[in-house]
Amino acid sequence: MHTAPVHARSAADELLAWADGRRWTTIYADPPWPFQNSTGKIAPQHKRLWRYTVMTLDEIQTLPVGEVAAERAHCYLWCPNAILPEGLETLRRWGFTYKGNLVWHKVRRDGQSDGRGVGFYFRNVTELVLFGVRGRGMRTLPPARSQVNLLATRKREHSRKPDELRTTFVERCSPGPYLELFARGQIDRPNWEAWGCEAEVGREEHAVHPMYRGGPVDRQQPELALVSLRCETGLRMPTRAGRINSSLEREAEL
Repeated sequence: MHTAPVHARSAADELLAWADGRRWTTIYADPPWPFQNSTGKIAPQHKRLWRYTVMTLDEIQTLPVGEVAAERAHCYLWCPNAILPEGLETLRRWGFTYKGNLVWHKVRRDGQSDGRGVGFYFRNVTELVLFGVRGRGMRTLPPARSQVNLLATRKREHSRKPDELRTTFVERCSPGPYLELFARGQIDRPNWEAWGCEAEVGREEHAVHPMYRGGPVDRQQPELALVSLRCETGLRMPTRAGRINSSLEREAEL
């Protein structure tokens, strides 16, 4: 797989120079969106929790994606809930017509919603992927006819999106070759190429907080179900983890 970093030149110039006339049939993009409230903990440009450099909305929307996408193409665009109108406009300016969306539901190990999310109006446990097409007759592939538009997985480090989105949705539902824009590390899969300032960084080299290591979802966990029951009923949690199971079992019988 070929990767390319972004340097001092504008992102638009870098993308065109790197592409060198090549085009891709499916575009997968997770732009470094700017947030209007830069002091909120959700904002990537938060002064104390600085996570990555953002681009202006105009820089993102004027990126020449239409010049690296095939005449008939698909686009998957990650878009935060708070800036949905801007995301739809970005998709349009890139040359794609909006057709629908995919929803990433962030869940805990027990399969329930992961309430550690943030938001000014609601506690967000979902993120959207806007899906657009370009060109006549550009339907999704046959497997998409039975593919629901919901993906429920545990979240990883800040801003990292689930790898399953590429395999479960993009590769099954859209034709290659594939280009990931603003890639967060290398993509070790055939028929993919990655572009972005972190495209040459190994995905596992990013710092991972212990609480956000992802992992499988286990929907058959009596211990976690009891913990959930105890929290919902307002019962006092024990101070030692070793006492959780037995004490909860006794209270659940009452």
